[in-house]
Amino acid sequence: MGLFGDNVSKVWQTIPLPGAQLRWIPHWLDQAEADALFADLLESIAWETHRIRIFGREVDSPRLSCWIGDADASYTYSRTRFEPHPWSATLASLRSRVEVACGARFNSVLANLYRSGQDSMGWHSDNEPELGPQPVIASLSLGAERRFRLRLRTSGSGRRDAFGIDLPHGSLLCMAGETQRLYQHDLPRAGASAGARINLTFRWIHPRGA
Repeated sequence: MGLFGDNVSKVWQTIPLPGAQLRWIPHWLDQAEADALFADLLESIAWETHRIRIFGREVDSPRLSCWIGDADASYTYSRTRFEPHPWSATLASLRSRVEVACGARFNSVLANLYRSGQDSMGWHSDNEPELGPQPVIASLSLGAERRFRLRLRTSGSGRRDAFGIDLPHGSLLCMAGETQRLYQHDLPRAGASAGARINLTFRWIHPRGA
């Protein structure tokens, strides 16, 4: 069966958010598979502290990250250009399975390590030009369960209430269609007792000039 098992038979659940295309499988990987993958990636990925721009100044990102992908899958985020690390055998195999599950192609993955509940990700949309107008982004969560929130980018009433979903160990979330154009998402801080979490967001980067 292999490390990741037979996951394509798991059933997608639709997340009802107006204008968005969101679906998820809460337990795409079973406990043993998710545990093995978490341990592998924690040790094998070349985790880095990325510099990001917030309110006009550069600061250390509040998490560790690694950009991984095909040789031409360069990515610019927060005015910083990232050249991809090569695929490991584990991530290349996982990419193929995520592609089958989501019915999409991916040439890159952003790996984020949240070392504790104090690590976080602020409000943003994955709407960089390299991703195209309607990107498909597959998000696999491993480790500590954390709350993922979405809110409208703009609202006529001025209110932007957040919709939240708890992403458990081994869950797979797929965002597509107008989700990135209409919504922002974040991962807020959790309690100090929260354990480590790895998140993998698979994407298709359109090479420059293509």
